[in-house]
Amino acid sequence: MGRTHVPALDINELTVHYGRRVAVDRLSLTAAAGEIIGLLGPNGAGKSTALLAVAGAVMPSHGVIHVGGIDLAVDPLAAKRTIGFADQPPSLYEFFTLAEHVAMIAEARGDADRGAQAGLLADLGLGGVAERPCRELSFGMRQRVGLAAALVAAPALVLLDETLNGLDPHAARRARTAVVAAAERGAAVLMSTHLLGVAERLCHRIVVMDQGKVVADLAGAALAELYAGGVGALEEMYVRTIADREAT
Repeated sequence: MGRTHVPALDINELTVHYGRRVAVDRLSLTAAAGEIIGLLGPNGAGKSTALLAVAGAVMPSHGVIHVGGIDLAVDPLAAKRTIGFADQPPSLYEFFTLAEHVAMIAEARGDADRGAQAGLLADLGLGGVAERPCRELSFGMRQRVGLAAALVAAPALVLLDETLNGLDPHAARRARTAVVAAAERGAAVLMSTHLLGVAERLCHRIVVMDQGKVVADLAGAALAELYAGGVGALEEMYVRTIADREAT
């Protein structure tokens, strides 16, 4: 018999309520090692809530989440050790330096390789400010520190919530390179973004959510066919799929 490959992430019928409102409605999704998935959708579509639930920060109303075969509800600590999560806005320890913040996250994952941590900060253009307290950072620097904390110590699953927003062109290129490198090392990446150009460059798969549900899921030949439509094809698919409605 062939070897069974356990997905890095397996979400089955995930439902999350905020009071009477259904924020995520029966979401089912798998992510393989090395796969970068772009999670698109309007504000309020349920993207951030889904990421929070996978990270173990929000309790589902229904459904099961397996991370590398580990049931998040049964053994949350074991599952969370394999997850890197950059939330929005980034949750930073304000009085720690950048180096201290990233080191603490790495050590929680069982990795004390300070050289690798310094290398990651340098890769993201943060080596020169590694000893600066997090409270003194600009928005773009905070975004990059959040990304560094998500990627440090090679987690098997990386969750990014609008993490590449607000970066200047050099910082954005460094961030994209770091995300691709993580996937090439075998991490599954699930990233929420409104930056369609970033999704086009990075993602092997595009999942679109609206009102808590998946309304489009494109990969492989279907995604290649979409991109063959040229510049703006992803945006055209998005606006055809998602109604332009007033905020409620």
